[in-house]
Amino acid sequence: METNQKIPNIPESKIITIDKLTDYIKQKLENDSQLINIWVRGEISNYTLHSSGHSYFTLKDETSQISCIMFRDSVSSLKFDPEHGMKVLVLSSLNVYKPRGNYQLVVSEMYQDGLGELHQKFLQLKEKLEKEGLFSKEYKKPIPKFPRTIGIITSPTGAVVRDLIRNLTRRFPNINIKLVPTLVQGGGAAENIVKSIELLNKIKGVDIIILGRGGGSLEDLWCFNEEIVARAIFKSKIPIISAVGHETDFTISDFVADYRAPTPSTAAEIAVKDKNELLSNINHLRERLLQKTKRTIELKRQHLKSFMDRPIFKRPLDFINQHLQQIDELILRSDRAILQFLKLKRHDLEILTTKLDNLNPEAVLERGYSLTMCKGKVIKSTKDVKINDLIDIILRKGEIKSKVMEVKNGKRK
Repeated sequence: METNQKIPNIPESKIITIDKLTDYIKQKLENDSQLINIWVRGEISNYTLHSSGHSYFTLKDETSQISCIMFRDSVSSLKFDPEHGMKVLVLSSLNVYKPRGNYQLVVSEMYQDGLGELHQKFLQLKEKLEKEGLFSKEYKKPIPKFPRTIGIITSPTGAVVRDLIRNLTRRFPNINIKLVPTLVQGGGAAENIVKSIELLNKIKGVDIIILGRGGGSLEDLWCFNEEIVARAIFKSKIPIISAVGHETDFTISDFVADYRAPTPSTAAEIAVKDKNELLSNINHLRERLLQKTKRTIELKRQHLKSFMDRPIFKRPLDFINQHLQQIDELILRSDRAILQFLKLKRHDLEILTTKLDNLNPEAVLERGYSLTMCKGKVIKSTKDVKINDLIDIILRKGEIKSKVMEVKNGKRK
């Protein structure tokens, strides 16, 4: 069949591929915060468990349906077997499966409808207490390394109490155990747990409290999700280890407790050290200390021997005499230096004396010169006298009184 229909003249930039379109839709949907971790209620249809461990099904209500996938890790945590027609509540996020361009829910948690309300209460209380700081690490009390008394809060019957006592006494036979029989399921269990915590806090000498019970459904473990239990754990002055349910079970008590043990057996391992391991470690440390002490003593003995082998210790007087001889030499050198110093100074003194003698006026008179003075002053120039002045002429021996008869100026010939 021929057609004359012309293709519109559309710019290439306006044309998008299926791949890019799907990527765009995928990005828009998967990044929408309103479509992440949403709770959806519906009825299961066409449930299939693949050999890979993933499950595929449709979730529908009266008017609509949506494809769902639940990956293996999430499937393994289910507490029931999903079936066609079962009403469930799922926690999921919207996802686009690109090869077929289908949108689907990726389910991370699934609960039989009816338990959904309990789970909502769990999440609401968890959020409330977390905001108040009851889960904060700064309030966690340290677990004592070497407790003497362990308090146990659990049912007096059943495997948990036997398992705890067996593991505690096996690890440390001397441990003292205070068992407080307590309801851990059903009506009044939460109040009973609170009273047991308060009772152990009143008993002197309790170092650690283990709060435990075996696994069960969300309803079975619900007393450990009660607010009064959470606040009693937080108020406890004694550190509390929460050992509720199996490893995959989480309760509010786990978040508030000072330490969460995945199982009661693990709680016993956390609470007390293995006595045999401690003794083995002590013996190992004792042996290491002994070996180190021996090595240290031997090293000091060698140092002492090396000191004792030195000449000063073998002939100590030689050392003293050597220094006495050095002192004598220093004294001798000192005496010589002093004499030499005095000799030099005596020579300097003689030179100065000679100079001083040469400058002495009396020495000049000894050579036949005289000293002429007028009115107590030495006459140095004709200007110092005038005619008829009386002058004194001092000779080597005696003085002459004279009178100026004439004054001649000018240079002496």
